[in-house]
Order: sequence, then structure tokens, then C-alpha cells
Amino acid sequence: METSTKGTIMKVKPTKKKDRVMVELGRTDTGLLAEATGTDKFALKQILVPIDFSQCSLKALRYAVAFARQFKASITLLYVVQQYYLPGDFTGGLDYASLEKEIEENSARELETIAQKEIGKAAKWVVELRMGRPVDQITKLADELNADLIVISTHGHTGLKHVVLGSTAENVVRHAPCPVLTVRANEHDFLRA
Repeated sequence: METSTKGTIMKVKPTKKKDRVMVELGRTDTGLLAEATGTDKFALKQILVPIDFSQCSLKALRYAVAFARQFKASITLLYVVQQYYLPGDFTGGLDYASLEKEIEENSARELETIAQKEIGKAAKWVVELRMGRPVDQITKLADELNADLIVISTHGHTGLKHVVLGSTAENVVRHAPCPVLTVRANEHDFLRA
């Protein structure tokens, strides 16, 4: 039996199993199968990896590198410098401008070192340094990049530590413009060396 859809000819043949048929498609008809089954090709082009220089965030980066290799995607490695200001008399004569500049320079060097060591030539990569609240900067950059995936670490704090520190990863999941893969410090890994 032959049937035609949108100028495509499909051959439907019976099989040895009852109530089953085999459908043959030509090489040019692969898009038809995706339309019929709703299974489009899964593709990643841009992966955002927020990093805080912890071992857990390096673990998240390793997952991102594996995805980038598989899908030939680019990685943007992001570090957000949080700004902490003490009110008036408690500053102790600190020069915030030079302190921020020093933090930025050190962070940028560390990001470059990590990117070269962990990503190297496995994928295209860029480093990005931002100032502000991590959740805001992560979601803003994901939107600017039109990121396909954010891979972020979570330290798994609970109780009072969670209340005091909050959860950047949890808030990124809530507000991100794309899917988010969270990687915990202690979990079953599906990534193999």
C-alpha cells in the first residue's frame, strides 16, 4: 500500500507480527517522521555555566563540557561578583572602588584559567564577569545569549543555612528563560571520565 502526504510517498507493508505494519520513508522524508511522532531533533547551541569557583561548580562545568562536545555547543562561563557595602561608619576606610577592581581582575584571571583547563579545545568558550545579584545576572545573561541550557551547581544546603544563604540555583530554576540542569555535590553521576 502506498500513501502520499505533502508530495511524499510512504510504503506501508505488513509484518510477521499481527496488528503491526512497517512504514518505509525515503531519505528526503525524515522530517515527516518528526512531524508524525512529535520528536524533533534535540539540539544545544549555547550553554551557560555560572561558576563560584567551588568544587561543585567545577563538577557542573564538566557536565556542560560533555554536552558541548556532544552537541558542538558553545559554553559561556559566568562569575558574578556580589557587591557588599557596609553602612557609613563601619567601612573602616575601605576603598570599595579599588577592592572591586582587584576582585574583578582576580576573578577574570581565575575564570580564564578554569576555562583553559576544564574546557580547553573541547568546545568554543567565552568567559563573562558581571557585578550584582547572582540570580539576576545569570537569568539576564541567559536571556541575552538566548541560551539553550543553564548548567548550575547547588550545594544542597538545608534548614537554617538555606534560609540564611538562600539558593541561587533554586531561584535560577524559577526565573530562567531556558531549561536548567542542577548538579549537586554528592549525587549519582551519569558523567563518566
